[in-house]
Amino acid sequence: MNVLDAMNDVNWIAVPAAFVAYAVLGGVWFAVLFAKPYAASLGRDSVPGGQPVLFYVGPMVCSLIMVVASAVLMAALAITTVGAALAFALVVGVGYLVANTVTIAINPNMPRPLFYASISGAYHLAGITLTALILVALS
Repeated sequence: MNVLDAMNDVNWIAVPAAFVAYAVLGGVWFAVLFAKPYAASLGRDSVPGGQPVLFYVGPMVCSLIMVVASAVLMAALAITTVGAALAFALVVGVGYLVANTVTIAINPNMPRPLFYASISGAYHLAGITLTALILVALS
């Protein structure tokens, strides 16, 4: 199946539901559950409020792109069961999202790269798992 055919098989109602879940998870993850550890991973006492809109909208746009790409891949791979969705999330989550987060974190500007990567990588693994489960549940 090619990508265009897979796009026809995507449940486009499930995509915004999965996106909202990913975005809400991000807000809870970074502002409530891990606010202080996240700030510490960045070498700060706290994450300052009042950031430019890019710092809020940018990650949401990227999350939407990840949800759409996941929906297309899951349609192309004919993933329709919870077990297959969890396997997909594990492969994509660890193989791309966590690995990419670690790669981004390992740079001289990141004071605690592995701490940062563990917080952000775990968020993306949880987010893609939630996404895959929602996409399967609503398809």
